[in-house]
Amino acid sequence: MIRNEGRESQVFKLLRPKTTVSAHCDLPCGVYDPAQARIEAESVKAITEKYAANEDPEFRARAILIKEQRSELVKHHLWVLWTDYFKPPHFEKYPQLHQLFNEATKLAGASGTKGSMDPKVADDLLAKIEEISKIFWETKQG
Repeated sequence: MIRNEGRESQVFKLLRPKTTVSAHCDLPCGVYDPAQARIEAESVKAITEKYAANEDPEFRARAILIKEQRSELVKHHLWVLWTDYFKPPHFEKYPQLHQLFNEATKLAGASGTKGSMDPKVADDLLAKIEEISKIFWETKQG
């Protein structure tokens, strides 16, 4: 038994990764686009509108669940842009960028679309994403 444990630890040692990396996908592809966050935010808005137009309790329960999932995806896509795409020179040129991301992720969070069924909150989120998108595409030009 002791010899067997020694072999297992040697095998695990050989198979253990030597380097650990992280990216928004399994391979740092360099492909970023605020459209991912916008599409999820548009879904959130559509769900809030459908929720308001439907009295069926089962439909409403599903709508809330899906809206919360989509709100979480908005946050994820925004965080990827914020932490992986934008670099210090971008933040120097656009000093409002940190604040925009902070406000947008909060609008997608528990105090925003994740916790609200108000389409106005979704509109506010979409507006912030549009501001971020405008800056994003300006950085792609230069």
